[in-house]
Amino acid sequence: MRILLSGRNGQVGWELERSLGPLGELVATDRAVLDLADPESIRRAVREARPAVIVNAAAYTGVDRAETEPDTAMRINAAAPGVLAVEAKRLGALLVHYSTDYVFDGAKEAPYTEEDRAHPLNVYGKSKLEGEQAIVASGCRHLILRTSWVYSTRGNNFLRTILRRAREQPELRVVNDQIGAPTSAAAIARATAAVLSHERREGIFHMSASGKTSWHGFAEAIVARTGLATRIVGIRSEEYPTAARRPRNSLLDNAKLNGAFGIALEDWRDQLAGVMAEVA
Repeated sequence: MRILLSGRNGQVGWELERSLGPLGELVATDRAVLDLADPESIRRAVREARPAVIVNAAAYTGVDRAETEPDTAMRINAAAPGVLAVEAKRLGALLVHYSTDYVFDGAKEAPYTEEDRAHPLNVYGKSKLEGEQAIVASGCRHLILRTSWVYSTRGNNFLRTILRRAREQPELRVVNDQIGAPTSAAAIARATAAVLSHERREGIFHMSASGKTSWHGFAEAIVARTGLATRIVGIRSEEYPTAARRPRNSLLDNAKLNGAFGIALEDWRDQLAGVMAEVA
């Protein structure tokens, strides 16, 4: 099958280009070819490629920046997936799209299931939710994969920030009252390829690492693997104000993914070990 991939230079897109190759003919694009901010660019790229599967790994990911750039976030995360969905329906193609734990408000104590009501706290989460809704409303064949706390050795992410700051500072203050499952881009790419190898592959599914931790716990685990003596101090969210509110509970229930495809992403600590081996 022919697969059109957007966002090849991003965290997940870079890994997907390597994981999806064995599945068929892969047309991997960057912003110069398929720009989510430009509807005509989207239509042109899809119509030229005529894929059986469209994998949208591009997105606006600046959570705090979105609070002051809501129009840009909405154009890329909400409107653009709708354009992709219309094009996918016209071709009869499957649209694979990535969403986020930030569509939820974090008030629930247990992990969120796909059936829980979405209620985003910030512009980024709202833009991602509207993207999901546009895809579903289009009537195209779709696979929406919600993941959480994505990181890799590339791009701007928590892992790279902690590694940089830990080399520069003797002590880091990190929030310890937001809980989630750090998920590596490589794990997401591998799981996506596995899902696309199955016949049944439509709907909304949660796809995040097993286990749970806080941002503080994640930072401690990262620094522990560097050999640095940097001290990681846990603080409350109120002590580290940000432009965008974050959910206190970002845990996603992955039972539906496992039940449909027999796929369970490994524990976040094992994923981190693999990524840190790359860093080393």
